[in-house]
Amino acid sequence: MLFEPYVLKDIRLDNRLVRSATYEKGADNEGCVTPELIQRYEAIARGGVGLIITGGAPVHPSGRFVPQMVGIYDDKYIDGLSALVSAVHALGGKIAVQIAHGGRQCYPELLGGELPIAPSAVHEPVLNITPREMADEEIWAMIHAFGEAARRAKAAGFDGVQIHGAHGYLVSQFLSSHTNRRTDNWGGDEGRRFRFLEEVYKAIREAVGADYLVFIKMNSSDHLCCGGLRPDESLRIAQRLQAIGIDAVEVSGGMYESSLRPARTKILHPEDEAYFKEPAALFKMSLNIPVILVGGIRTRAIAEEMLELGYADLISMSRPLIREPDLPNKFRAGKDKSDCQSCNACMNFRKLDTVKCVQLQKLET
Repeated sequence: MLFEPYVLKDIRLDNRLVRSATYEKGADNEGCVTPELIQRYEAIARGGVGLIITGGAPVHPSGRFVPQMVGIYDDKYIDGLSALVSAVHALGGKIAVQIAHGGRQCYPELLGGELPIAPSAVHEPVLNITPREMADEEIWAMIHAFGEAARRAKAAGFDGVQIHGAHGYLVSQFLSSHTNRRTDNWGGDEGRRFRFLEEVYKAIREAVGADYLVFIKMNSSDHLCCGGLRPDESLRIAQRLQAIGIDAVEVSGGMYESSLRPARTKILHPEDEAYFKEPAALFKMSLNIPVILVGGIRTRAIAEEMLELGYADLISMSRPLIREPDLPNKFRAGKDKSDCQSCNACMNFRKLDTVKCVQLQKLET
């Protein structure tokens, strides 16, 4: 099943492998696409993956959460984004952009020393900062920013947009009772915590129309010891999204302060792989829209099993494609397992000039 074509919305994918959104540290200091970043995406497109999802692109300057993210908060970025899309399309690839805002998980030094914004002023222990609670007019401005980002994505030629609603960033923060402690129309109960995402989705749809691919990456659980989003509430959020028209959902989990993080280490055996498969299966049984499974998938056999047993419709990978952009082609040719060691050294953006496989670099030197 892994290499069967698949139609997502109206987009025909050559196979069911997805390159999950991956931070690249590949833009210049102004957030513009660079030739080197285009070359990286060309390598992934040549590598045979069915759909590429870009690294998160901030919808507003206040949403930059790591250095050298590709911007999408101004029309000046459209030409560069269009060049990136054209390069992928020229190789027969399909590409969606992930639109995001970091909320409380933004480093103040990336914001000119300003405090990050968030639904509520809940201390973030990993960065050791307490964000500033957003005023009502700021919330509406951010909703508008998501819609405008989607408009730019469509203008640049992307095949779709993915809302980053996972990993403790802004959309995720509104959904979670841990980070959203408001008592107004934007929080206080499950329905009001959903309102921000609902309005974001409406703004996006108004900007791109009904026929454009709009999907989401969201937490199945925040994986906190006390409180936060849990699988039953997460499923209800997905059902609400399905009711208003979302096209697909990628199932993930965790945030900066979680006991279990999205990108886990020590994936050494088949039983360590696909660590979000149980919530994904719950989504798959309860929804009529496609479910994308991410989380530690390293072998073709496990990827095939997840499809055959009905855990998901598409299989999403990130770190293995940092190590081997051509892994899909290798799988198709008979390779069974990625060379990725799940060490997470590739994500140490403070030490690396760009995100890359450190283990591979050691071998080459």
